Amino acid sequence: MSRTARIIGLGHHVPGRRVDNTEIDASLGLEAGWIEQRTGIRSRFWAEPGDTLSGLAKKAGDMALEAPGIDRKDVGLLLLATSTPDHLLPPSAPLVAHRLGLENAGGVDLAGACAGFIYAMMFADGFVRLHNKPAIIIAANILSRRINPAERASAVLFADAAGAVVLAPSDDPGHGVLGCSVAADGSAYGLIQIPAGGSNRPFSDEIDIAETRMTIADGRAVFTKAVEMMSRCSGEALAAVGLSASDVARFVPHQANARIFNAAGKALGIEDDRIVKTIAEYGNSSAATIPLSLSIAHAAKPIEPGDKLLLAAAGAGLTGGALVVGF
Repeated sequence: MSRTARIIGLGHHVPGRRVDNTEIDASLGLEAGWIEQRTGIRSRFWAEPGDTLSGLAKKAGDMALEAPGIDRKDVGLLLLATSTPDHLLPPSAPLVAHRLGLENAGGVDLAGACAGFIYAMMFADGFVRLHNKPAIIIAANILSRRINPAERASAVLFADAAGAVVLAPSDDPGHGVLGCSVAADGSAYGLIQIPAGGSNRPFSDEIDIAETRMTIADGRAVFTKAVEMMSRCSGEALAAVGLSASDVARFVPHQANARIFNAAGKALGIEDDRIVKTIAEYGNSSAATIPLSLSIAHAAKPIEPGDKLLLAAAGAGLTGGALVVGF
């Protein structure tokens, strides 16, 4: 019997500082209600001065590793999906693994922007099947430190959070990643970016600080391309395992913007009550939104064994994908 990878643990963590729209309205001179109407966001959490990316990731990881039947010494891999590591070098994953007590695990960062969790989940599922060892995926970001407070398009969206998923070997063919579709569109590479700080434009005294912050060049183009990519990949992932939208118990999209995931759900024919939504309270924390949403949704109303989940994301790069996961 072929081995699969079962979700056995979920976790999430957000910083202590809650930021309501009114605080951002005031700084940008926006009308009351403008942010929620256009994004679906009412509040978000931002890191406090003492918070670190590795610290947020550890707390989400600890929660997920509290799952019964998991010994931390048995975990073979930690994948950390982040766009905001503690440092450009070294990667943050080994530090997080050390702090979690994962003595026998490999660890590496994955920079997949908003789709980072989708890719990390796909890779970790393959690791568990191949090596018969548990793995943990943590997606975490501190995007508040990359916001340009003067740019309305990004200042209203981004948030800080961490989410975690633990996978363990299973012999049930209905567990783990059942279907997958990933995509990349480098022709739209410049739509969402941090212009300076990479090897093309390294930090220097001549660099304007605004160029080290997030910028969204064309929000309308991002919307159109994200909806198309998430919808197409979702359809392909379902088709790969002979399922349709009606077989999906819960659609867990990247919480980029409520209008984006509502449009994707409509395109797929998934009713509103099957779409997991956390954006109103937690905002857009890039790769962290899917595992955060999974953890929060499961705590509120447990996901049932045998449920089919559809996970989908698209973001900077542009890169995206979708997974059909058996719970």
